Amino acid sequence: MTFRLEKLTVRHLAATAQAPAALHELDLDVAPGEQLALIGPSGAGKTTLLATLACAHRPQSSDVGGFSVFGQDPWALPQSARHRLRARLFLAPQTPPLPPRQRVVTAVLAARLPHMSLWQAFASLVRPSDPDAAHAALARFGLGDKLYARVDRLSGGERQRCGLARLLLSSAEAFLVDEPISALDPALARHTLATLQQEASARKASLVCSLHQVEMARAHFPRLVGLRAGRIVFDAATSAVSDAMIAALYENEAVEAPSQPPHESPERIAVGACF
Repeated sequence: MTFRLEKLTVRHLAATAQAPAALHELDLDVAPGEQLALIGPSGAGKTTLLATLACAHRPQSSDVGGFSVFGQDPWALPQSARHRLRARLFLAPQTPPLPPRQRVVTAVLAARLPHMSLWQAFASLVRPSDPDAAHAALARFGLGDKLYARVDRLSGGERQRCGLARLLLSSAEAFLVDEPISALDPALARHTLATLQQEASARKASLVCSLHQVEMARAHFPRLVGLRAGRIVFDAATSAVSDAMIAALYENEAVEAPSQPPHESPERIAVGACF
């Protein structure tokens, strides 16, 4: 099993003891090669769940419950072993942590840093180690012409796809992707999801993807997990998820993203985690 959660409760580190848990008693299994979408209203806990699966967010010790990644409890491992475990995961945040003054080729090749020596990493900053591989990864997301562009010259949607191109150069066995199409028009969104799913299938890697666009999730993923207020409302095959279940999940919330793609102005890049 790639991931196994049993009655897992997660509290944010800064939360008070009286604050509600970010994730509450979750039971979730993700098998090798399985592809599923996380859906639910804003604040449901989707991003926290992805960070927890990526071992980027440590639950408080009293709240851990049962949690394993590739059959191991990551927080019971020595730091070096946990680092090796994280190298088998790739977390792609909604806003990828790409240094704004860096060239795209260097930003994409950073996916290989976990497997480089310190000297190799420094040398790659001066002379990219494998620009052909970076170009091939970017081309799969329609960005082959951006290889030597600066990151701060990219639009919001281009930065999203540049971050996903890193995934293709990683050696990850599980992909954890947070809102990968939020800044893309419908055609690019479909192409991006198809590319992610093709790569996961080719590697037999697990893919857990949070999506705000419910109809995209229903069209592309065989399994849906609905989250609301930190709890799993349903976990079912997509064919078994009815319109009534979706309506209940999003009660008093807007279900779909705006029909027009958002303006891709270069916002400040947030810090995230890519493994």
